[in-house]
Amino acid sequence: MEVKENFNLKAYNTFAVDVKCKYFVESDKGEDFAEFAKAYDLSRENVLVLGGGSNLLFTEDFDGVVLYPSMRGFRVEDDDDESVRVSVGSGEVWDDFVEWAVEHGYGGVENLSLVPGHVGATPVQNIGAYGVEAGETIKRVEAVDLISGEKVEIGAEDCRFGYRDSIFKHEWRNRFVVTRVTYCLTKRPEFRLDYGNVREEVLKMGEVSLRHVREAITRIREAKLPDVNVLPNAGSFFKNPVVGEREAEALRAKYPELPVYAAKEGGVKLAAGWLIEQAGWKGRAHGHAAVHDKQALVLVNRGGATGIEIARLANEVKKAVFMRFGVVLEPEVNII
Repeated sequence: MEVKENFNLKAYNTFAVDVKCKYFVESDKGEDFAEFAKAYDLSRENVLVLGGGSNLLFTEDFDGVVLYPSMRGFRVEDDDDESVRVSVGSGEVWDDFVEWAVEHGYGGVENLSLVPGHVGATPVQNIGAYGVEAGETIKRVEAVDLISGEKVEIGAEDCRFGYRDSIFKHEWRNRFVVTRVTYCLTKRPEFRLDYGNVREEVLKMGEVSLRHVREAITRIREAKLPDVNVLPNAGSFFKNPVVGEREAEALRAKYPELPVYAAKEGGVKLAAGWLIEQAGWKGRAHGHAAVHDKQALVLVNRGGATGIEIARLANEVKKAVFMRFGVVLEPEVNII
């Protein structure tokens, strides 16, 4: 275990915001975090569990303890004719796991290709893209309880998965350090292609396969989303808002071209990127922060932007969308 004081987090957040934390604690062993939690009263400190840093925005230095789990490895735990259960270290890059699954012919996560971040964040954020959510495949979460210092196993039924949501973002926020996540993948994939232009891109390559779905979605994402190493960002900044059917019908009557989708939770999901673009913010800047010119859902750091600048830009975008459509956008990114 490494404990560093007054540690710079610029390289640990994909917005590349230049901030520091009071203490930075890293280990690839769950036992270390368990011992640390037992030895120190973390209830007296601000605590943040950090993974790939791809879904947060720091607006100031973090006056507290950042815990950085770096467990690695893929481990097949169960295997039959229909499916396979795979335990994955929380410090693994998510897209590396997707590539591994596709290479082995295991379906279920191919639509989540190129989603940034670490495996440990998937049960927290319930990451999703192109009609698929990680929570559909998660079976078990292994973690360290920072209150008791004990290692625990949490079933998917207790994670309370919702749209980009879970219990880890509410009652259990920063209470657990996720150490491993177990996924159930299928050997007989049922492809989901009817989201955006996925089907069109797949058919350009020929037959429908796990490899072609992954390649198609990778191409689509790369065409829209900037490389964080070139233009720092956190992917989609806002959630697609979910509204009632009556509200959706009223908006479609006024704006027939508005893209809508059925929401799993009920209601109708609106395309936030379209709303932002129609509100006039696509490609516009606010100081050193800007709305990306190819995908309005993405806010970018054009160089030297502070977290406050990016947060102010987000507020201006929210205000513009509400004033035009009466729809409230919620950030998908966690603002720290």
